[in-house]
Amino acid sequence: MKSLANQRILLGITGGIAAYKSAELTRRLRDQGAEVRVVMTPAATEFITPLTLQALSGNPVHTDLLDHAAEAAMGHIELARWADTVVVAPATANFIARLSNGMADDLLSALCLATAAPLLVAPAMNQQMWQNPATQENVARLQARGITLLGPASGDQACGETGPGRLLEPDEIVPAIIAAGRTSRLAGVKVMVSAGPTREFIDPVRYLSNRSSGRMGYAVARAAEQSGASVTLVSGPVTLAPPARVRVVEVVSAAQMHDSVLAEARSCDIFISAAAVADYRSREKAPQKMKKRDAGISLSLEKTPDILAEVAALANPPFTVGFAAETENLARNAKQKLAKKNLDMVAANRVGDGLGFDSDRNALEVYWRDGSQSLGTASKELLARQLLEIIVARYREQTSEQSHKPAVTEVSD
Repeated sequence: MKSLANQRILLGITGGIAAYKSAELTRRLRDQGAEVRVVMTPAATEFITPLTLQALSGNPVHTDLLDHAAEAAMGHIELARWADTVVVAPATANFIARLSNGMADDLLSALCLATAAPLLVAPAMNQQMWQNPATQENVARLQARGITLLGPASGDQACGETGPGRLLEPDEIVPAIIAAGRTSRLAGVKVMVSAGPTREFIDPVRYLSNRSSGRMGYAVARAAEQSGASVTLVSGPVTLAPPARVRVVEVVSAAQMHDSVLAEARSCDIFISAAAVADYRSREKAPQKMKKRDAGISLSLEKTPDILAEVAALANPPFTVGFAAETENLARNAKQKLAKKNLDMVAANRVGDGLGFDSDRNALEVYWRDGSQSLGTASKELLARQLLEIIVARYREQTSEQSHKPAVTEVSD
């Protein structure tokens, strides 16, 4: 499994001689499965041509802040929303200074301010410029804001001097990008995620199902694994590659998903139910393919097990998170599901109009008993990481409260 599969990487290139390395970096990122879009400052185009980066990335290269081809001529907003991760390599002393002061007078600096995605900066400059107190203050300011610094390396420089300030090599930057997305926040925690649709067969060739692609659940499983959790993914039939380092249990029907989830539920700490489980199945399954009839046919349907409610009703349930896909009354329906099924959290999304099904993008409204948080429209990979941040905070808060409760001993006759 490629380490950056399904990841959207926006590569920013600024004007320094090290810009030539960005061509190889683009190729290495694509080798790891990432989709790459490149943004260049005007100075960067003096060192390497946009055509080179376009050929290597497979996407048009962006250079203009006011892009008339973009929706509402605001390309920086579109790119900022598109990216799962923003990497600036090389980042010159000038760019670092402007970024640390919040300037937004070109496309790259503007989208760095506009994005909610993680931002990684790989410095490249003369060794004296790097060691200048002004540069060090700017770097410290960026790190204090949560921006990740990649390098610099030390060695021979194009100016003939030797010292710190060299851009890391592409084969060093790519693992750093992969590692930057990994934490140990959920180390030792067992997480189970359900994803995808189920198929409820009517006869050997026909079934009832829905439009779920499984992308949101798979993104959540990846985010949990990158947070250090031991992850089990119970997946309905999808066409997605299994996430790296995640145990996958493949199922087809709602009954199979029920049995697989309940078999794991008592031993997991967090259960995130992103699957779109069929609510009904045919009471009877024809042993042979049913033939077309002029008068039509009638199906008798029965409810499938409510997997989410059963997990939440266990004697010692995991922290249980449900999903609610709604076409109307999103907040009301999500809150009703939260209360009715006694869940710890619900992530609700409106489906249709290009969101939810058949799309890489989504928008979530997250609810819990005494609060809520809105996650705007973004890629499912980014939303998964943002959702997991909320889940981790609430899970830690809940486990902390439980650890401070006095012990109660039950005595039976």
